[in-house]
Amino acid sequence: MQIVEVSDLAVRSAVIRLKRRDTPMTFVLYPMIHMGEAQFYRSVSRRLRTADVIVTEGVGDGTGRASVVVRALTLSYSVLRFNRRAGNLVQQEIDYDSLDATIVHPDATDEEFGHSWRRVPLRDRSTMFLVLPVVILLRLFGGTRLIWTRAAAEQNDLPSQQEEAIFDSHPELENAFLGDRDAMLLEALYRLHEERGTENIEVAVVYGAGHMPAVVHGLAARYGYRPRSADWLTIVSL
Repeated sequence: MQIVEVSDLAVRSAVIRLKRRDTPMTFVLYPMIHMGEAQFYRSVSRRLRTADVIVTEGVGDGTGRASVVVRALTLSYSVLRFNRRAGNLVQQEIDYDSLDATIVHPDATDEEFGHSWRRVPLRDRSTMFLVLPVVILLRLFGGTRLIWTRAAAEQNDLPSQQEEAIFDSHPELENAFLGDRDAMLLEALYRLHEERGTENIEVAVVYGAGHMPAVVHGLAARYGYRPRSADWLTIVSL
């Protein structure tokens, strides 16, 4: 199942609705990318008005004191807004305070992420910081086709052979950016099902696309939620 699709015409995100047979709760997944066209984020914000609960990501404790690695990663994608060849892109910004929904924020704090990051071998951490300047230059000066490649942006519910090889070779790195945070997200979703699964409510999951495979498979394995419908939102036109 495609979660983010890269075609010759556009990069698109699949809004996926998960339901199960015995309870009325609906999970609506919004796979996100940090940079996109303003219309994409407006479309997501408009759809979130129907949500009763919104589960959203964001590493940190709300104090604004992000770690060095988080600041470096933020810089690596935020430079896209200066590259006009990549399109008229803006950074993800959704005003959750304006929405009439309960906001759940289960993501890692700076301290929790820092703990996961320190478990990554020094060699892998050093390699990442060596590669980041190249990524930044590519995103700052590269053309659309070079930036929005299938390998870089496309996301499916099952990992590609290349992704599996990376995860197998660098398990601590995968845990820091996906595995540990996936576990926190799933714990929050399981709790919502246990506490409010009998209510006819909509739970929106607004998280990075890379976390959505864990959500799809986790809810299916634990409670039998299955995709019932989906439609596409354009992140960026190519």
